[in-house]
Amino acid sequence: MTSDFSSPDTDSTTIPSALPENELASTNKTETSFGSRTDFNQLQTAATAIRQELGRIIVGQQELIELLLTAILANGHVLLEGVPGVAKTLTAKLLARTLDVPFSRIQFTPDLMPSDVLGTSIYRPNKAEFEFRPGPIFASVVLIDEINRAPAKTQSALFEVMEEHHVTQDGVTYTMQEPFMVLATQNPVEQEGTYRLPEAQLDRFLFKIHIGYPSTEEEVTILQGHHAGRGSAMLSAVQAVLTAEQVAQLRQQVQQQHVEPKLLEYIARIVGQTRAHKSLYLGASPRASLALLNGAKALAALRGRDFVTPEDVQYLAPAVLRHRILLTPEREMEGTTPDEVVKLILQQIEVPR
Repeated sequence: MTSDFSSPDTDSTTIPSALPENELASTNKTETSFGSRTDFNQLQTAATAIRQELGRIIVGQQELIELLLTAILANGHVLLEGVPGVAKTLTAKLLARTLDVPFSRIQFTPDLMPSDVLGTSIYRPNKAEFEFRPGPIFASVVLIDEINRAPAKTQSALFEVMEEHHVTQDGVTYTMQEPFMVLATQNPVEQEGTYRLPEAQLDRFLFKIHIGYPSTEEEVTILQGHHAGRGSAMLSAVQAVLTAEQVAQLRQQVQQQHVEPKLLEYIARIVGQTRAHKSLYLGASPRASLALLNGAKALAALRGRDFVTPEDVQYLAPAVLRHRILLTPEREMEGTTPDEVVKLILQQIEVPR
């Protein structure tokens, strides 16, 4: 996989021609041996294989796939937003198939209760005690379809498990199996029968990804595949690429990424500016700073680098911040979007070099 960025330049040293041949060879060997501090070959191989597996079914959507892979490595949850028919649910299901981990799907509806998600305690007469029966949330990859169709009490049932990766029921804490990732979808257009997600829950999603319409060329490719009878038959052909143990190893590797102190300050300044911007009623919390940091580490590793650049932070800033900030009523009436405000903030803050 070709990296979009180059490695940091080393101080070049002019080698005098008068050096003996053996010293010259030794100097060249030292220069050419400079390389990445961390070996990301396994990660690169896995990412390429996952892209190939998803590419069997999904046409285009390269940015979406890159952000989903970033979220997996950064140990975060993702909210997918788009109109019906743009393969939100399909992409989530296929991504889960590339991981050899338990998968479950929950269809959120207005009558869904918290116990339908988390599980419930059942009385066993033969044992004279209650036994906890886990709900569908107890899986490594959980697809929540139309998350904004359930009422607030059901949405709130996800707070603890999404942030702390465990569920407390009847005073007993049940830990989730790692890796644990929630992929939620919602339709931004239809409002009837939906409930707005509270800011506290939105803040628990690492990314909010907008999925747009395909280009004309991509839609033609979709039609050609459907006309040729491909599609449902190919779903079963998608193979698992990573096990739970391998995901844990890659996440640990990503956490060891090098980040310059100036970049940490850059992230803090970006997030801090959201709290003082005149177009925003609500700014982002420190959780957004952590999300930017962890996401940038994972993105850099995906792109073959063991160091984070300002471009990584800038690339992820819209996906990290768009659901964590609230526009003022005046800006909403003018049609301003959160992405436009994030873009302005990035333009105003000096980029570290």
